[in-house]
Amino acid sequence: MTTLLFSVAGAVALIASVIVVTSKRIVHAALWLVVALGAIAGCFGVLHAEFVALVQILVYVGAIVVLVLFALMLTKAPTNPLPGLTTGRSPFAAVVAGVLAVILGTGVVLAFGNEKIKPVADGSAQAVGTQVFKTWVLPFEVLSVLLLAALIGAIALSQRKKED
Repeated sequence: MTTLLFSVAGAVALIASVIVVTSKRIVHAALWLVVALGAIAGCFGVLHAEFVALVQILVYVGAIVVLVLFALMLTKAPTNPLPGLTTGRSPFAAVVAGVLAVILGTGVVLAFGNEKIKPVADGSAQAVGTQVFKTWVLPFEVLSVLLLAALIGAIALSQRKKED
């Protein structure tokens, strides 16, 4: 039953994520992002990681997406479909994304194909903190550097001159 619920939540997250990327209306994309992030929180809930699911909902759905929607409203971003938004590279990007999805899916199936999804033994804040800062500290720090690089890149892109 856990595997079925996890698979359904994962499928909802996948479908919503594809709609987020392919939506021509930016507000619709933001609202589908809520569905995708909520489905991911559902995956955590199925695994009995209630703390992580709650943090997912509070931080990502409750804060990040609401911040995106407020930014869209405050900047008066166009809410109509933007026909000139995409370039002719969309089919190439779809093929690359599909190939990467097949490679990742194959890797996951080969690695965990016969595994049954088991709920975590302890999804409390203390257990999550212990795992993050003892067992997974290196990937956590690498992720921090990656997010910092993304932040610096976003600032650099936003500081471009108008003629670029």
